[in-house]
Amino acid sequence: MNRKELNPDASPQAEFGAFFRSVREEQGWRQEDLSEPMGYSGSHISAVETGRKWPTLRFARSADTTLGTGDRFEQKWREIKHGVLLEGFPEYVMYEGKAIEVRLYDIGVIPGLLQTPDYARVLANSAVQRGAVTQQQADERVSFLLRRQKTLFQRSRPPMMFVVMDESCIRRPIGGPEVMAAQLDHLIEFAANPRTMLQIAPFEMGERRSLYLPVNLITMPDRTMVYYAESQAQGNFDRESPAVAAALTAYHQLQAEALSQAESVAMIRQVRKGTP
Repeated sequence: MNRKELNPDASPQAEFGAFFRSVREEQGWRQEDLSEPMGYSGSHISAVETGRKWPTLRFARSADTTLGTGDRFEQKWREIKHGVLLEGFPEYVMYEGKAIEVRLYDIGVIPGLLQTPDYARVLANSAVQRGAVTQQQADERVSFLLRRQKTLFQRSRPPMMFVVMDESCIRRPIGGPEVMAAQLDHLIEFAANPRTMLQIAPFEMGERRSLYLPVNLITMPDRTMVYYAESQAQGNFDRESPAVAAALTAYHQLQAEALSQAESVAMIRQVRKGTP
């Protein structure tokens, strides 16, 4: 049987097809054997796998159900369909859902995992107004974020979360007074959780601030760590020990210089007084 070589870089659908083939072959399935359990003809499955036909959300979900892959195919479909995720981030999120510890640092905006739905929608819709994304992509960004929050916070035992935010995150008004007031209230509630630690890196830290880009560090159940950082247009995911160790050291230095949680909450309350 002729076996077409796949180039996942050729197109989004080719990327999905290559991913589908890798999982199918890893589990020992033939295309024709998947036809009945997935509910698609062998020719249709072949066309998706070789990048000749766009996968649908229904196809992705059927693949997840048949191959027992959780929601990996659905997430891959959402990634290539809407293009809202930076390189490396989908892989990072796969680890995030199983983390026992999460460390976050952000500048300018509240970290996504701590955003209220209204705050997140304002940010997504502003990208639409700038022409950076479509409304459909903006909606998908918010839906994806809310799914991430649910995955982490509604677990039977949520991970420990350590969050350091630059002071600009709470000073920068987003969405008007009501949206910002609700967001600040949410931060105060977050800090009261026994499994969280919230700190503000004040402006006065100046050059002592050890991180200059948003950073995510997560610890897995086996105590291994992964690292993700991003700029405006590029993401970087890393599991290599030297890179992770360097990021963790910088994070610890940042925590040491930042305000304590009590001081941070006091600052948030002070900013909150200026909102309704």
